[in-house]
Amino acid sequence: MAQKMGRGFSGQDFGGGVMVDAILVINAGSSSIKFALYDTSAKGRLTTIAHGQIEGIGTAPHLLVHDAQQAVLAERYWPVGETHTHEDLLDPLLRLIEQELSGVALCAVGHRVVHGGETYFRPARVDAALIEALAKLTPLAPLHQPHNLAAISAIAALRPGLPQIACFDTGFHHGIAPVVSRLALPRHFAEEGVRRYGFHGLSYEFIARALAACAPALAQGKVIAAHLGNGASLCAMDAGQSVDTTMGFTALDGLVMGTRTGSIDPGAVLYLMQQHGLDAAAIEDVLYHRSGLLGVSGVSADMRDLLASRDPHAKEAVELFVFRCAREMGALMTSLGGLDGIVFTAGIGEHAPDIRAAVAARLAFLGLVLDRAANDQPTTGPRLISATESRVALWVIPTDEEAMIAEHTRTSVADS
Repeated sequence: MAQKMGRGFSGQDFGGGVMVDAILVINAGSSSIKFALYDTSAKGRLTTIAHGQIEGIGTAPHLLVHDAQQAVLAERYWPVGETHTHEDLLDPLLRLIEQELSGVALCAVGHRVVHGGETYFRPARVDAALIEALAKLTPLAPLHQPHNLAAISAIAALRPGLPQIACFDTGFHHGIAPVVSRLALPRHFAEEGVRRYGFHGLSYEFIARALAACAPALAQGKVIAAHLGNGASLCAMDAGQSVDTTMGFTALDGLVMGTRTGSIDPGAVLYLMQQHGLDAAAIEDVLYHRSGLLGVSGVSADMRDLLASRDPHAKEAVELFVFRCAREMGALMTSLGGLDGIVFTAGIGEHAPDIRAAVAARLAFLGLVLDRAANDQPTTGPRLISATESRVALWVIPTDEEAMIAEHTRTSVADS
């Protein structure tokens, strides 16, 4: 296999002469595989050994691995135009870890699985029956589930004896009330599993735990967590439990996103079908890949580009994003019966102070007051960004879905 290697793992001794067990976390998508490697030797929180991703799947795959201090540990390129399976791509990663990372032994692999349906909401040990059951849920998440399962199957083939744990992005919302999860469709569709599920659950679970550590009193109150990134959603949490969320049957619902519409009148979809002759595949492409910030702006799906642009359409896209975010927060307040705090997280939530400020301004009628100086600081960890006199606490807390998966994996392997 033609390849170009960067600096390798050789000489990196993470065990101090003692072999340590490590958990590999994999988040597999259609065009990339994100991963992180964690040291399990400490009794407390897991520590990061390395992290990275394989980008360009389907075109020109590129593996890049960093250590915990962001130094490049290894890099690999595959030739353009070749077809590669998940086994082809993950095998070099496993070999790099096992053969060149001194002092580390893989003890388990944890996976983000987008959909667990109505049955699977707790982390589960992977076996043939689970893979078969999760594959049947593919119609509920056709753009995500197959890639999640492909990575699981690849690890099973490459390392048959290595324990694997599936962690479900829908799991955190499993306990929402039936009136929240129900869609107003004929009942027989609900029997097929057509209902609101909610997503970004692993992120929200991490935020709930992090908030309990840095603001325990607030964590026991009524909080809206805002996972604002290329994919964006809100979650209403009461005492750390999900009671409502903006994503529903699919990850298309709710907020305006990078390339996704968010909530849309179903009649608009019928119009596209009837007046423009779009079939299901074309509709899927419009709703998932050509709408949202990209579609409205015509400039970019990246909020950084839009904030820097002078194009009036870029400004309109930003305004729409902020409006819908504040509007949906207002709706979630009715599910909570009040509001004690808001937590911003994910790429935009953590790193776009202008967006946080704009959302806060739209909610000023609640007695919400932003501390401008705190808001403008770079995000390196949890911090309070509301002023002392604010009636609603505002926090920025970096999320870490991979760490959440690693914690679940360690616990599940220990219990099995």
